[in-house]
Amino acid sequence: MSMFNKVTKTFQWGPHQVVLETGEIARQASGAVLVNVEDTVVLATVVGAKNPKPGQDFFPLTVDYIEKTYAAGKIPGSFFKREGRPSELETLTSRLIDRPLRPLFPDGFYNEVQVVIHVVSLNPEVSADIPAMIGASAALAISGIPFNGPIGAARVGYVNGEYVLNPGKTQLLDSKMDLVVAGTEAAVLMVESEAQQLSEEVMLGGVVFGHEQSKLAIAAINDLVREAGKPAWDWAPAPKDEAFLAKVTALAEQPLREAYQIRSKQARTQATRAVTASVAAALAGEGIAFDRVAVDNILFEIEARIVRSQILAGEPRIDGRDTRTVRPIEIRSGVLPRVHGSALFTRGETQALVAATLGTDRDAQKIDALAGEFSEHFMLHYNMPPFATGETGRVGSPKRREIGHGRLAKRALVAVLPTKSDFPYSMRVVSEITESNGSSSMASVCGGCLALMDAGVPLTAHVAGIAMGLIKEGNRFAVLTDILGDEDHLGDMDFKVAGTTAGVTALQMDIKIQGITKEIMQVALAQAKEARLHILGAMTDAMGGAKTEVSQFAPRLYTMKINPEKIRDVIGKGGATIRALTEETGTQIDIGEDGTITIASTDGARAEQAKKRIEEITAEAEVGKVYEGPVTKILDFGALINILPGKDGLLHISQIAHQRVEKVTDFLKEGQVVKVKVLETDEKGRIKLSMKALIDRDAPAPAAQE
Repeated sequence: MSMFNKVTKTFQWGPHQVVLETGEIARQASGAVLVNVEDTVVLATVVGAKNPKPGQDFFPLTVDYIEKTYAAGKIPGSFFKREGRPSELETLTSRLIDRPLRPLFPDGFYNEVQVVIHVVSLNPEVSADIPAMIGASAALAISGIPFNGPIGAARVGYVNGEYVLNPGKTQLLDSKMDLVVAGTEAAVLMVESEAQQLSEEVMLGGVVFGHEQSKLAIAAINDLVREAGKPAWDWAPAPKDEAFLAKVTALAEQPLREAYQIRSKQARTQATRAVTASVAAALAGEGIAFDRVAVDNILFEIEARIVRSQILAGEPRIDGRDTRTVRPIEIRSGVLPRVHGSALFTRGETQALVAATLGTDRDAQKIDALAGEFSEHFMLHYNMPPFATGETGRVGSPKRREIGHGRLAKRALVAVLPTKSDFPYSMRVVSEITESNGSSSMASVCGGCLALMDAGVPLTAHVAGIAMGLIKEGNRFAVLTDILGDEDHLGDMDFKVAGTTAGVTALQMDIKIQGITKEIMQVALAQAKEARLHILGAMTDAMGGAKTEVSQFAPRLYTMKINPEKIRDVIGKGGATIRALTEETGTQIDIGEDGTITIASTDGARAEQAKKRIEEITAEAEVGKVYEGPVTKILDFGALINILPGKDGLLHISQIAHQRVEKVTDFLKEGQVVKVKVLETDEKGRIKLSMKALIDRDAPAPAAQE
């Protein structure tokens, strides 16, 4: 009899068979599930602390998605031969899993929960992110930890006008959409996508399609729970102290209402902090013992009620706008004189200083991913220092949020980038958030587009992004355009849409409540389009299109094509030829396996010189053509003449003159420059030359020159 009480559930999901397994591995975790999708295998585990830490005032959930190199049959390339710090993909996938799980834990649950997902086997065609989300959901569902799940997840492609469920890596190359949707059986909770300028209707259709298909995974998880689920934890939220709640409300509600009449973010923040301090002082003055966390939570609820009720009643928002108005926009391009391209994009109290840098192939980011190595020619990095919100804090390596915002902005711009053949540069965009009050990632999209155009990158269209919010009470709801930071965490749904006048290029949604219907999403997306078109108008007015020339400080790239068989001639023995070429011309030369050569230089004349030299090195001797070159060696039966760089031809003694030649040295000396005609070449590349073919039969024979 086995020592394991193993439970397995299998279901067919689009093109894939999915196997969920528990009871054999990681039995000491609160919940552990092994998910196998066509040889991509993930181990998802969850552990929950039985009691919260004293004074805990937030829900401490951590999600870590970890790729093991052995999963793809590799050994890590680092010096220590171990997996190191998380890759960007691991960080992004951890965030992707965290976002739909977090809203499903009950309010007031402050016990630490850690979700760890290991990728232990990888089929390169099947991405591990969807199996990881399903595994995390299943592990939580069977653990007994308070959790209002499970969730399902699906990837949606759009190929030839049809939605495709969980497309493989190869199929995604032909897809106009890469959309991930996650949610419970009743509602969508999270959407993350990029697209090739698709309409709002097609995007929403993808969300609905993905949500429907994810219900298959939810059904399988529910089956697993029925057979292998642990007893639910005996947990209940702490009972509300109604008297204390009434006391704090009486002290704080009116001052908070007055604070939320202040339009300026900084002044409003100071006013709300003053209310918090005065409430604490009043309670202490009356000798009432209180928990600071409990007071903060009550104040947050009061603030949310004030802001939400004002908006649903049709009153002006915190900063005085109606629900559809975008904050004032100011745009300036070319703000940094020595930078290849730059733009300052300001929308209300949100501001991004964005710089674009152009480089060569060797500046591309080389990524050694689990599924295989590849180069990234377009990079977008987002930084938000503490001063952007008037605060002090840690400055250092990017946090998960910064990596996630950078990836979203990058997704938005990828659809309009020129092809590598049209624009062979590597591109790096850096968005420095210098002020933040809502939607800094979308400011990075707008600023990034303008900085690239300022750098002379021929984007196919302008791209703008907008952050939206939604507030819903019963049957009433309001969609908010261009949300502020204070509105972001008080709403029921926040979503970001980026795109061109033709369609959507990126869509991100986070929904915190049940009951957001397809119709509500339709209204929200239509309002977002209206705002996007408004911003695109402002951007087009500021900068009609990309500059026709790249910056004088950027390298000029010149491309040429040679026969791939000639690559070794250009490189030379031990790289000697190309090394000498780059040193003498002051250029940077990259050679592709297909024979494409890219010459980079800030000086056009030097690049032209390098190009000419390469043409000479790779040139083939043409039969019947006359060349001039030095005698490199005298032989008994003729001489070797250098007619092209690295190419000598044989001038046979019989081809020197019309009369009989007894000694070659009577006519030629080493180093002497002579004109010769190519008589023939053979398949081995040997060249036969003639001097006499260029001499009149009656003319005197040339003598050797000293």
